[in-house]
Amino acid sequence: MSVGLLIISHGSVGQAIYEAATSVLGSCPIRTHVVAMEFDYNRDDMLDEIQEKIIELDMGAGVLVLTDLYGATPSNIACLVDDPNVAIVSGLNLPMLIRLLNYPNLSLAELVSKAISGGSEGIIHYKPIKDPHAANRS
Repeated sequence: MSVGLLIISHGSVGQAIYEAATSVLGSCPIRTHVVAMEFDYNRDDMLDEIQEKIIELDMGAGVLVLTDLYGATPSNIACLVDDPNVAIVSGLNLPMLIRLLNYPNLSLAELVSKAISGGSEGIIHYKPIKDPHAANRS
């Protein structure tokens, strides 16, 4: 029994990240649905669609919902789902998705941790900006 994955984003952002991740990995080892929230959405219809997808995805181990932006509509509507077997992580990015897809057999709590670590550790400042005034400071 594995955790299901639901990606909810503005427009096609989630689908693009999903396609990039599965292209890198060669497949998607976790049962996944992507919901594209259009800008002319109906709140009740969107909530119904999300709840239906969660029911389809939950095989007994829960569902991890990834949203693109905390405090924005996809995240806010996901938070309306009242289900103790649903975890929500916002800030979807490619490193986050690749990290958690590499661990398809983990529990819901463990996948939440992998998503957060993958997302944050995937942001790296690898080439510092040189301050032209640094030499003049002494």
